[in-house]
Parts: sequence; C-alpha cells; structure tokens
Amino acid sequence: MAIQTIDLDALAAQTGNIYQSIVVLSKRARQVSAYEKAELDEKLSYFEGFGPEMEDVRMNEEQTKVSLEFEKRPKPTEVSIEEMASHEVYFRQPDQVG
Repeated sequence: MAIQTIDLDALAAQTGNIYQSIVVLSKRARQVSAYEKAELDEKLSYFEGFGPEMEDVRMNEEQTKVSLEFEKRPKPTEVSIEEMASHEVYFRQPDQVG
C-alpha cells in the first residue's frame, strides 16, 4: 500500500473549513464501514445454519475466501476521501438550511 498525499486545501474548500471537512469524511467513513459490515454479515450468515456434521474443509475455505475478499477492499477512510475529492459526497450544514 503506497502512501499518497492529500490536497487538504481542496478538501477544505468544499466546506470552507478543514475541520468541517474532517467531520464530513469521518461520518461518510462510518457509513461505508457500516454498509460493508452488513454486507459481510449477510454473506457469512449463509454458513451459520450448518451443523457440525456439515462443516468440512471446503466450508471453512469458503468462509476464509469471503473474509479475505473483504480485507482486500480499500479502507472506509480511503473510500470517503476519494468520494469527497471527486465531489461525490453530499453534505449540508444545519445552520445554513433555507
């Protein structure tokens, strides 16, 4: 995994304040994380119904394969930064509703 620099000025320009940009990024990262966790739980729930008589090496390999697939995905913070940099994140400030 290579280290990439982030243009903080560009991120701050979207909200007008770097701290507000960080809040938006963190909230979006939590959303992405919750979505990925729900997706992983759904895929792994398939394996829960089988009893000990059905557990074999192949079932364990499939569970491991699913888990490794999710580990290879980009981290939620990376996803949220990419989305904000490409202007894909919608946010609003409550004090400016009108």
